[in-house]
Amino acid sequence: MRPTRPDRRRLRAAARRFLEAIGEQDLRRDQARTPERVAEAWADEILSGYGVDPRRVLGRGFPARDRDLVVVRDIPFTSICVHHLLPFAGTAHVGYLPGARIAGLSKIARVVDALSRRLQLQERLTRQVTTAVMEGLAPLGVACRMEAEHLCMTVRGARKRGARVVTTAYEGAFKARPSLRAEFLRLTGSATR
Repeated sequence: MRPTRPDRRRLRAAARRFLEAIGEQDLRRDQARTPERVAEAWADEILSGYGVDPRRVLGRGFPARDRDLVVVRDIPFTSICVHHLLPFAGTAHVGYLPGARIAGLSKIARVVDALSRRLQLQERLTRQVTTAVMEGLAPLGVACRMEAEHLCMTVRGARKRGARVVTTAYEGAFKARPSLRAEFLRLTGSATR
């Protein structure tokens, strides 16, 4: 997938049309720059992940001396639901068994960030994180668990504030070894919840 950037000019025009569609035809003085601010927020921040190749985020890494489980847990993320364009936010936990190399720990969080800053489904996001780490590092296995609250469930529809969605995805050794999955889940705190 070739990284692309959102078109700010078209976002600005769409924001203006949206405001007009909800009855804000005459933008008040405090709203005059709203279309520009919306375009800037969506292009430069909320959807900035479209301009990032998550596999490249992992870089060259470092030679691995050990083959023990590495877990980066409690990575906060916010994404936008592709169905209603409403945010969902929570935490991601990513673990991997090193192959020939390891990544700087902040790189794992940056992969989550790059992929979450796109229109997403949580299930797809979880799978994309495992795929990016697998392709970017070539480890023996990757696991990802995400837990998030979705505004499309809290401000509309069921309106169940506090309900959280949990998704998991596994690659390599994590698929083949239930004991490894259990260790990952224990280390990420799901066994206590």
